[in-house]
Amino acid sequence: MSTSLTPEERREVFGDFDPSAHQAEAEERWGSTPAYQQSAARTRHYTKDDWIRVNAEAADTTRRLGAAFTSGLAPSTPQAMDLAEEHRQHIGRWFYDCPTQMHVKLGEMYVADPRFTATYDAVAPGLAQWFHDAIEANAAR
Repeated sequence: MSTSLTPEERREVFGDFDPSAHQAEAEERWGSTPAYQQSAARTRHYTKDDWIRVNAEAADTTRRLGAAFTSGLAPSTPQAMDLAEEHRQHIGRWFYDCPTQMHVKLGEMYVADPRFTATYDAVAPGLAQWFHDAIEANAAR
């Protein structure tokens, strides 16, 4: 992820997470895809304030996903599907066009890649699978 942020701004925005640590893997896996190229073009010019908004939106959606899951809401309910759709729209707004079938593939990655699973399950154990199921339900809707 190329950005115009200084190292200090990156630490302010991302804390201990270093997005550049995953850049080589991302380029190897997806570098030739239109989605990767679109995301790189968009994010290259994001300011610190843009990244703060991106992260705040994502954190709010993740928090609400966790709350829906822990409340016992089924992933096939309209509220759960609406949260999945909100997540898909967030990706489309800030990174790359994300049609529903691409979002389904992301949901599959959230349960197949232990790093993504750990991120969601840190909010609430089992959230990654529930979110995957909500993404699939939303796509079917």
